[in-house]
Amino acid sequence: MKNNACSYFFLKNWTVKVWAILMCLFLLNATSALSQQPVRPKLVKSKKKNFRIIPLPAVGATPTTGFAIGVAPGAYWHVGNSDSTSESNALGTLIFTSKKQILSTLKGITYFDKDQWYLLTDMRFFVTSQPTYGLGTGPQSSKPIGGSVSFPDYPFNPILSSQMMKFNYLRVHNTLMRRHKKTRLFYGLGYQLDYHFKIDDQLLDLDTFPPTYTSHFLYSELKGFDRERYTTSGITFNILQDSRDNAANPYSGYYAFINLRVNPVFLGSSKNSGLLWMEYRNYFNLSQKRLRHLIGIWLYGWFQTWGDLPYLDLPAVGWDQFGRSGRAYVQGRFRGQDIIYTEVEYRVPLQRNKDTFGAVVFVNATTASNRNAGISLYDYMDFGYGVGLRLNLFKNSRANVTIDYAWGEYGAQGIYFGLNEAF
Repeated sequence: MKNNACSYFFLKNWTVKVWAILMCLFLLNATSALSQQPVRPKLVKSKKKNFRIIPLPAVGATPTTGFAIGVAPGAYWHVGNSDSTSESNALGTLIFTSKKQILSTLKGITYFDKDQWYLLTDMRFFVTSQPTYGLGTGPQSSKPIGGSVSFPDYPFNPILSSQMMKFNYLRVHNTLMRRHKKTRLFYGLGYQLDYHFKIDDQLLDLDTFPPTYTSHFLYSELKGFDRERYTTSGITFNILQDSRDNAANPYSGYYAFINLRVNPVFLGSSKNSGLLWMEYRNYFNLSQKRLRHLIGIWLYGWFQTWGDLPYLDLPAVGWDQFGRSGRAYVQGRFRGQDIIYTEVEYRVPLQRNKDTFGAVVFVNATTASNRNAGISLYDYMDFGYGVGLRLNLFKNSRANVTIDYAWGEYGAQGIYFGLNEAF
């Protein structure tokens, strides 16, 4: 439901305060890190093989893919001495779906010797399809033409439901950061490429009268983008504070990441643009004897800072590095020039003295803007919630096999299989 004026004012100011507090905490911790050596996160001591791989099959179903089958191996290793180097991890997928999609990914975090360097990798190639619902959160009835702008002055057929699109997608995101002295502060540069091609806007029909327009078509016409292919290519400036005791399944510590992306035309972008990503995660133990018994929080904000981005490159839920946000909804269900995502998860072991089996309960909230239609952040919020089970495969790496079921608004629901915690 749309907030009334009072609650809208409160939420808007509350949002500003929360983000200000989070960024102040980040800067205070970063400043402290520059002046003193903090307690180093506990490192996993590898008594067996330096490289371990979990060759899991991938069988499941999500709102985005339908029924899916393939392989989803996870790998864990140390680059350097395990006493002084955090454990690296990577997840790969090769999946074929009932919706005739082919999804291949490689996503990882690599810590180099003594954690002096930190590499984030996110590479994908998709032959895929997924619905889009226009820009902004809230019911479709609140969005002109299903979420774009009232572009033409003559009659046309509006679309008030999902708008199916087919496209191929190549993503190459790599970020290399250097550790500052003996702190947990990292800074560095990266390169990010997003290339969408063979875009088939399936409900678009220009040959009828009145014609049928989609949100993607109207936005692309308004902003001057090719409707069949576009590129966003840019350099990123990054700063990271990471005190988590384990990247795959944290029991303690926090993670704060700021990524500023500049996409100039001379690097291949269809148009000049800028993006800002701000992310914060923290973990609060409920028992000092059972550190796995905790509450985790995850917040991120993703904002178009200048210029114009192609429609499918606008900030959207489910397009974070590991694609874990927005459980209950199809990937990209909420999209806009700005998006803020919040999730809280309760994690508990199911055994008295062992950590083999666990469970989670979670709730998430998303708000997205549509600047062209006058929809601002927190005009609407859409929620999801769910439960999940955890199977811990390796005590040293804490690698979890996860299965979650989530429900959302507008009848959304889905089942999710994966490795490692969602955040």
